[in-house]
Amino acid sequence: MTENQSPQTNYSISDLSKEFDITTRSIRFYEDQGLLKPKRRGQTRIYVLKDRVRLKLILRGKRLGFSLAETRRLFELYDADKNSSSQLQTMLDLVEDKKSSLQQQMDDIKVVLMELNSAEQQCRSALALQEK
Repeated sequence: MTENQSPQTNYSISDLSKEFDITTRSIRFYEDQGLLKPKRRGQTRIYVLKDRVRLKLILRGKRLGFSLAETRRLFELYDADKNSSSQLQTMLDLVEDKKSSLQQQMDDIKVVLMELNSAEQQCRSALALQEK
């Protein structure tokens, strides 16, 4: 973008699809879930900067393991309270829950790896005895 150009303010579904490398079907799904609310001109969806930012947040939340319901909850809190202190507290609570869940998964994976290593060692020992 050059100095004299302003940022784009309207986006088509294909613009967003290309920018975020997702299908138009995914974008329509997020719309059906109430996470995006594009304007309409006939059958054409017109997305504004707010929709683009929300889509970016939806995808980031998805990558971090947040459910669409959790993302919707944050959007609702933000829309109701522009001050955003309750949104930030809810986000902190969700992050803490997610971190705790991931830590539990890591602990479970470590236990399974130890069990697999033990089973592998027993198999190798049994094979070594058979070869003698």
